[in-house]
Amino acid sequence: MIIRIMGEGQYTVPEESFPALNEQDDLIEQAMAASDQEALTSAVERLLTIVREQGVEVPDDVLADSELILPEASVRLEEMRAWLDDSPEYDGLIPS
Repeated sequence: MIIRIMGEGQYTVPEESFPALNEQDDLIEQAMAASDQEALTSAVERLLTIVREQGVEVPDDVLADSELILPEASVRLEEMRAWLDDSPEYDGLIPS
């Protein structure tokens, strides 16, 4: 799957990475429910680290549609709420 990190680039991420991504997605949902900015930032940072470490960066000269778009690590609670509201097809950021 091709995943875009806003403000950074695209990565081809193998299916085997999705259990770890879904773990972080669950932590993001918990942080959102608790309105805990620190926990949200930590979980988003770990989510993006998994994408960067387990994915392969798509070269800038390759045009490819992103199947999933993730926010930057600095996303605020209010921005994440809007982000999740705009993505009703998933329960969270990552498809199960």
